[in-house]
Amino acid sequence: MSNTADLNLLTHTLKEGAQAMGLTLSDAQIDKLMAYQALLAKWNKVYNLTALRDPAQMVTHHLLDSLSAMSAFAGARRVLDVGAGGGLPGIVLAIWAAEAQPQMQITLVDTVQKKTAFLNQVKAQLHLSNVTVLHARVEQLPVEQQYDVITSRAFAELKDFVTWSNHLLQQGGQYIALKGVLPQEEIDRLPAGWTVRQVQPLQVPGLDAERHLIFMERTT
Repeated sequence: MSNTADLNLLTHTLKEGAQAMGLTLSDAQIDKLMAYQALLAKWNKVYNLTALRDPAQMVTHHLLDSLSAMSAFAGARRVLDVGAGGGLPGIVLAIWAAEAQPQMQITLVDTVQKKTAFLNQVKAQLHLSNVTVLHARVEQLPVEQQYDVITSRAFAELKDFVTWSNHLLQQGGQYIALKGVLPQEEIDRLPAGWTVRQVQPLQVPGLDAERHLIFMERTT
């Protein structure tokens, strides 16, 4: 950040936005989220982790956008974030869950080495002991452990998301996909044996765009 005033404004935007969504964040959580945003902005200059360059947009379009989905993960124990990229929603989820859901472990998988290098740096600097980072293709991950929730944000079409990763979903588990405009055509193309259990519209403060959570589960 260029100066303290800018940082204070961004922090205020984050706090106010979280409160508007009914999320109570501790000072420690706010500090870690802002530290993550700063790392994302710094590494983005070299690694092109996100198309956004404006720190204020990063707070609304990335931090608050990911935070809007947090209540959907209540009670989850093992979460897999597929195509984790710069850590959205996985890193935000980990920062939130460390206090709100301490039993939760989050695994982030991405095929791009520079992105997993960034994620490992964030894990180390922010002391996120609930995070595991894997550099791999999700469809090639062995079933060493399964997950009760598999999530993604802007990763792939729903049918590909499910097809590539369903061997890692435990029996009775669910998918939570973070999407923009309601992807009805993608829902219609889901493979046999899968159904959308719920579609939840999201309201993200400061973001004038449609957002939806798509919850999917096995039908057999």
